Amino acid sequence: MSSQVGDGSGQVGDASGGGRYRREDVARAAGVKVRNLRYYQERGLLPPPRREGRIAWYSDDHLTRLRLISDLLGRGYTVNGIAELLNAWEEGGGLSQLLGLEREMTRDWVQEEPVTLTRAELRELFGPTATAADTRRAAELGYVTVDGELVTYPSRRLLEATLALVRQGVPLTEILDAGEFVQAQASALADRFVGLFRRHVIGAEGLELLSATQIQHVTAAVTALRPVAGEVVATEFARAMARRVDAEVAELLRTEQ
Repeated sequence: MSSQVGDGSGQVGDASGGGRYRREDVARAAGVKVRNLRYYQERGLLPPPRREGRIAWYSDDHLTRLRLISDLLGRGYTVNGIAELLNAWEEGGGLSQLLGLEREMTRDWVQEEPVTLTRAELRELFGPTATAADTRRAAELGYVTVDGELVTYPSRRLLEATLALVRQGVPLTEILDAGEFVQAQASALADRFVGLFRRHVIGAEGLELLSATQIQHVTAAVTALRPVAGEVVATEFARAMARRVDAEVAELLRTEQ
């Protein structure tokens, strides 16, 4: 019997590190309705799950295929067209590489430790200056999720950064203003990097017409370039901060003379 461990998300990991999902959980992770799973199976888009007694177990490959189907539907493909496309990829041996590419392109961008607090603990951390309106806005920006009396920060690092600023006297409202600005700039940067990759690595023909060898090349490129984007942004931000702080210190020194 294989050892299994749950992470509270509905996914079960086995000894080999692969994910196993119940029907509701794989649908939720893929952003599709549960009833679509049977429909996709009937239309030949999705392999049947592995059954243990009455439980149907879906794998990471099911999840990546569901995401691929959703993406193709969103780009205007019909269900019949997707079935033909998947069949062509399977016959050409490229589907496994394509699914591997999808996993490679989406994994490991965010590696964060979530923190869950009660509302009382949150008030104790931030003090009386934090308001219910601040919590609502933080939820709208995606910094927290609220479930009754529990508030979860998806990122411990962002929570600690926020606390550090609050303890230095920066109002939480202004921190959220800055956070919203940073999100907009980060989205613009992500758009720029993805655009470069789309034009110069994947090419104009898109994934549909790539051969298995080309898909393998794109997968390797994603692996190589993933850390580069973060390093470029971190380095440029550090350089900009150094220039801005130097200028601010020089201005302060001039006003003291």
